[in-house]
Amino acid sequence: MVESGLAVFEFVQRAHALGRSLEMQGGSSFASRGDFRVQIRLGYELIYRCPQATPMILNLNIHSTRAADLIRADNMLTDPWVPLVLYRDGFGNLCTRLVAPAGRMRITADAIINDDGLAEPVMPNAQQHPVESLPEETLVYLLGSRYCDTEHLSAVAWNLFGNTVPGWSRVQSICDFVNRHITFGYQFARPTRSASEGFQERQGVCRDYAHLAIALCRCLNIPARYCTGYLGDIGIPADDAPMDFAGWFEAYIGGAWHVFDARNNMPRVGRVLIARGRDAADVAISMTFGPNVLEGFRVWADEIKAG
Repeated sequence: MVESGLAVFEFVQRAHALGRSLEMQGGSSFASRGDFRVQIRLGYELIYRCPQATPMILNLNIHSTRAADLIRADNMLTDPWVPLVLYRDGFGNLCTRLVAPAGRMRITADAIINDDGLAEPVMPNAQQHPVESLPEETLVYLLGSRYCDTEHLSAVAWNLFGNTVPGWSRVQSICDFVNRHITFGYQFARPTRSASEGFQERQGVCRDYAHLAIALCRCLNIPARYCTGYLGDIGIPADDAPMDFAGWFEAYIGGAWHVFDARNNMPRVGRVLIARGRDAADVAISMTFGPNVLEGFRVWADEIKAG
């Protein structure tokens, strides 16, 4: 899953707490409201081996909209130590630049965050907006992108969903379809798969579910953007499979962005956003500009039990 050269290692991610206010992003912190019910320990460990000094861009920090909920910050640590340079990308995600030295390098973070412990809200009355009344900042999320190739899916989208009720019901119908249409399996992961290829191949991982759902929404004039972050097994039976970062999407209906998850297709507890973008190309956890081998990869997001 790691390409050498100008590689884009596309598991899924970026972001953090510089820049836009929580109000602009559509939320306030649980810490400031004092109504959190769950604490989650979350983090990652990546181990790379590089034959030479290799520049990297990492997108691993928790999004600014959740930064105030952090009890223990998700500070990135490297072994060996190297200088880290932070910057904000065009989507408001926090990115980290570094140069990995030749040899083995470990990159890790281990944070604790407050969460309200409630399942994500369902807003069945949220209406679809006419394109001419959409806010300008949502318009980019109507366009095709690297993995959301709307030009190949427009006829499919209108044939399948043109007669559905616009708004929440239409987006949920898309999620229901994608959830049934694609078979999940880590063995099906392929970093080059587009939404139309996912539609044809009918298999993939969470990013493929999100890409297909996003592309179908955009074909139907619903702004949709890709999201990545942590999603542990809180409130559901534990999954024995090794954890990865998760991919989902947000649709703009009813005057706000709403979370949808075509892979799991149910409201979840404890979802923690890292980054948003047009598709997975905008939120890759790391971009490596030179040959490298990923020797280790771990992600965790576990509820801290009282006592």
